[in-house]
Amino acid sequence: MDQKKLQRAAAAKAFIAALDQSGGSTPKALAAYGVEKSEYSTDQEMFDKVHEMRTRIIKSPAFTSEHILGAILFENTMERTIDGELTADYLWNKKAILPFLKVDKGLADLSNGVQLMKPISGLDELLQRAVKRNIFGTKMRSVIKETNPSGIKEIVRQQFEIGKQIAAAGLVPIIEPEVDIHSQNRAESEKFLKDEILNQTAQLHSDTKIMLKLSIPVVDNFYSDLITGQPNIIRVVALSGGFSRKDANEKLARNHGLIASFSRALAEGLSVRQSDEEFNACLAASIKSIYNASIT
Repeated sequence: MDQKKLQRAAAAKAFIAALDQSGGSTPKALAAYGVEKSEYSTDQEMFDKVHEMRTRIIKSPAFTSEHILGAILFENTMERTIDGELTADYLWNKKAILPFLKVDKGLADLSNGVQLMKPISGLDELLQRAVKRNIFGTKMRSVIKETNPSGIKEIVRQQFEIGKQIAAAGLVPIIEPEVDIHSQNRAESEKFLKDEILNQTAQLHSDTKIMLKLSIPVVDNFYSDLITGQPNIIRVVALSGGFSRKDANEKLARNHGLIASFSRALAEGLSVRQSDEEFNACLAASIKSIYNASIT
């Protein structure tokens, strides 16, 4: 593991941009950007459109390492180029921004109040490619819908089991057991979740480094004991979870040491029809507001 990159991941005053919309969520992301389904007819054309959007974000003068720690990419994006360089190389070489890769294949059906990850076929091969493509870390998401202790235990166990496989390949896994912000008894779910994360973290080898991506908690600073005092956990980041950028920023700012890893909230207000000046100004304002909420 590159110690310079590891140190940046652990200590930089910045946040992570989630640019990893995959097949299922891409049409919604494109529609929010102003690209309608009528403007593409195949998956290839759809992914071309979303890569154009991601490239515009990444190349923007507002998208710099001063505010951005890392960017999470979709597998399709990892294999594409920006100005002749593979996306991960462009991010690090031109922007000093760490590249992460989404590795999960989506969610299984609801069971025991949670949605586990679907089996990740070909994970070893994907991790080998990620290492060759100079990816720093990975991200994988599962979702807690109900306060079900056995379901929450299973979701964390699955995340850590795969996380150890990812770490063994030389990458830093972002473990993301999201608690649905619309679920009932969310604070109780977060309590069971934290206890199980601490239990699994205690079983990690001292050399294994992980990151966590969690919903912004109901109780401010609830995850402070994960943010500090856990040598295996180098960073805890937060998803916006469906909150507007304004609401997500307000909640995030009350949680000291927790930094953003926003997707929809980051791209809110961006449009394919904006001039470059308008686009860059809108993105700069979004980045600055998320940054300010992340450094509290």
